[in-house]
Amino acid sequence: MDVFKAFSIEAAHRLPHVPPEHKCGRLHGHSFKVEVHVRGKVCGETGWVMDFADIKRAFQPIFEQLDHHYLNEIEGLENPTSENLSKWIWRRLRHTLPGLNKIIVNETCDSGCIYQGEDD
Repeated sequence: MDVFKAFSIEAAHRLPHVPPEHKCGRLHGHSFKVEVHVRGKVCGETGWVMDFADIKRAFQPIFEQLDHHYLNEIEGLENPTSENLSKWIWRRLRHTLPGLNKIIVNETCDSGCIYQGEDD
């Protein structure tokens, strides 16, 4: 069973490695939607995989670091693509959130990525 908690993050960034004429090379912002997914068995006693409050608590320091900030200035996000952002979040949660299964980052309502820890 997968459970998830979604978070909205307002942040600015620019992509430094795109061609000079590419629009994403200019400073701009997004209303990112981040989903943190946890996989596990449903506990017979509680009836849940994990308390959503536990997911929120684990993500809170990350939220505070990202929300209303310029992502390029955050260590490890100098090239803040959605792909790199999802991996960055994963690496900060993998040791503190048991059952972490995937991170989904949507930078617009129809564009995003899914990371499942393949590189870690």
